[in-house]
Amino acid sequence: MPQLFYGFILAVAVAFAAYRAHSLSRSGALAAALEGTIIFGLGGWQWAVILLIFFVSSSLLSRLFSKRKSKLNEKFDKGSQRDAGQVLANGGIAALFAGLHFFLPTAFWPWLAFTASLAAVNADTWATELGVLNPTPPRLITTGQVVEKGTSGGISLGGTLAALAGAGLVAACAQLVKPVSGFLLIFSLTTLAGLLGALFDSYLGATIQAIYTCPSCIKETERHPFHTCGTSTTLLRGFKWLNNDIVNIGCALTGALLGFAILWLVP
Repeated sequence: MPQLFYGFILAVAVAFAAYRAHSLSRSGALAAALEGTIIFGLGGWQWAVILLIFFVSSSLLSRLFSKRKSKLNEKFDKGSQRDAGQVLANGGIAALFAGLHFFLPTAFWPWLAFTASLAAVNADTWATELGVLNPTPPRLITTGQVVEKGTSGGISLGGTLAALAGAGLVAACAQLVKPVSGFLLIFSLTTLAGLLGALFDSYLGATIQAIYTCPSCIKETERHPFHTCGTSTTLLRGFKWLNNDIVNIGCALTGALLGFAILWLVP
């Protein structure tokens, strides 16, 4: 109970600071406080560090080169100020495994799934924030067709390297705060799980995620029901219920499942 109380205090403090810094909306701050309480309070300080690594690095990248990225805002469903949906989509799976750790304190697999989940969402965030700065246009992950920057499902060399770095950062920090034998192997496999989770996110974006079109601007967008120009958007492909938040859950879950699979690969 004391740890849960201290976790609540720390989570509220971080969420409030992020809200004041305009990194979180009001709903996002409330969701972050709840999520952080579970991870900080039920997991412990090592789990809290990994969550903070993801949150701080992704928030900083959202602000980096913001002027150069502002023209792509019409592509994305939401801005850099995360709401409750984004917070829960990125960290909800991680919070689930932190909760499982509380009931299974001697099991190691919740930690692996937790770190791989955050490695995946960090990889996806880094790829999105830095990939749009790639000098050449991305290609659709399914067909290789050249598409506009910011297009869902588009990947580039720069974005893929950014995803690899984002996953590697989480994997390295996990080994630093909670070292285990076979450092290099665990680090490599966790990084790979994170990268594959991010690539799966791109695959969903290129196939079944809800993508709309603006009849006025003749542009693809995730925004619905209105584009940034104010025109009503119409469904171009995918399922209406499968928005970017659900795709992010798929990314996090894929990373977690691959992290869990590490147990069968490493003695």
